[in-house]
Amino acid sequence: MTVGVIGIGLIGGSLMIDLRKRGFASRIIGVDSNMQHRNIALLCGLVDETDSLENAVDRCDLIILSSPVDSNCSMLPEILDRVGGTGKVVTDMGSTKGSIARISVNHPNRGRYVALHPMAGTEFSGPLAAIGKLFDYKTAIICDRELSDPDALDVVEKMADTLNMRKVYMNSSDHDVHVAYVSHISHITSFALALSVLDKEQEEQNILALAGGGFESTVRLAKSNGETWAPIFLENSSYILEVMDTYIEKMNQFRKMIADRDKEGLKQLMEEANKIRKILN
Repeated sequence: MTVGVIGIGLIGGSLMIDLRKRGFASRIIGVDSNMQHRNIALLCGLVDETDSLENAVDRCDLIILSSPVDSNCSMLPEILDRVGGTGKVVTDMGSTKGSIARISVNHPNRGRYVALHPMAGTEFSGPLAAIGKLFDYKTAIICDRELSDPDALDVVEKMADTLNMRKVYMNSSDHDVHVAYVSHISHITSFALALSVLDKEQEEQNILALAGGGFESTVRLAKSNGETWAPIFLENSSYILEVMDTYIEKMNQFRKMIADRDKEGLKQLMEEANKIRKILN
């Protein structure tokens, strides 16, 4: 199978590594507007060649969109126009699905598209961040599968199996609610904590020198690429704002109990939070 990857970054590059090693892709064509990314992908052997978007779509059996979510949304209609009447399959790796679902739902070639979100990643970006086995044993969320042609769905499911991913199915709106709670708010709080500490660090030079493992793990996601995450926050804004309001409410509960020196109240809040162990273990 000839696979075209649109967007040669962490996700796209990591896909290329394992799809080639595991025999899913016989040839990989990369597309990226960044010349440096294209050159790195060629030098590192992530791709066999690079090409324009139009040529890659025409030449590939499977087209994978792994660009920022707003770019995926803008490219998908044109790509679906080009794959009509063929057996080509289009999928995307986006972290939000509501907008791309609305854009594609009435397209005559909607069946050739499968909405996929691999719940995998790191705080790093670009083709040099690509690593093998990134997707192993992670969750692959397939959205609105009833709108995809059976053969197109089968190709994407086989890709997920090749990557050793656990497949989960849901509709686009449910997906966006869930990821707002388990993924997007984590990035926002990490960015906010990093900004808070950096503001204070300007006054007190020893803060970051004292940072331990707890701080490092909490703020790790603040290293993530704004070019990737700003579109995600905007595309999923209604659900993210809902989660932020809930988060601020919980922060205010902690603030009030600390201000009131309410030891028992704080213990109760933390004991309630400890129940997350049962879910994550």
